[in-house]
Amino acid sequence: MIHKVEKMNGHNKDINSQKEILKEILNLSKNMQKVLEISQSELNNYYIGAGCLVQTVWNYLSGNPLDYGIEDIDIVYYDAENLSFEKEKQLEIRITSLLNNLPFKVDVKNEARVHLWYEDKFGYKIEPYQSLEDAINSWPTTATSIGVRKGTNGQFEVYAPYGLNDLFGMIVRANKLQITREIYEKKAGKWSKLWPELFIIPWDE
Repeated sequence: MIHKVEKMNGHNKDINSQKEILKEILNLSKNMQKVLEISQSELNNYYIGAGCLVQTVWNYLSGNPLDYGIEDIDIVYYDAENLSFEKEKQLEIRITSLLNNLPFKVDVKNEARVHLWYEDKFGYKIEPYQSLEDAINSWPTTATSIGVRKGTNGQFEVYAPYGLNDLFGMIVRANKLQITREIYEKKAGKWSKLWPELFIIPWDE
């Protein structure tokens, strides 16, 4: 008799249980394991953030291959002492070379310099972020406002200012701290085509 293995799901569980389940799901992805290891070896103050984490969880919960729909890996760090594009690019090239067998793009960003290019890309100015956590607080949805990393002792660390319930509930909810309706609706529309199980909360609700 074949027993069906019940999927891990942190929806409506306590935050510590949710963090443990998130770690277990990410550990199922060899690609995510490698990104965490290389990032820890190359960067000090960093997180793996946003879409790649959330989409790995969505894929796990939906029964998709864990890499399905993931376009890039977002690695963010904070260096207010060196705001040069050249330094940021140098790090990205270095980390990309170490992760050159991944099936998606590697995007490395210094969150201390985002304000320098944000207006050109999105059409409005933002204040400089004061920390990595300050940056993550502003990311477009509650579920994707998340960063994970291995600490100096190798322990799994999670920063999730809006909790992890929307992540495990596959709920897409706008974080209106910084984004516009247009940005939110574009993201939500794109994601709903890839993951039709998502529950999209309209901007006005």
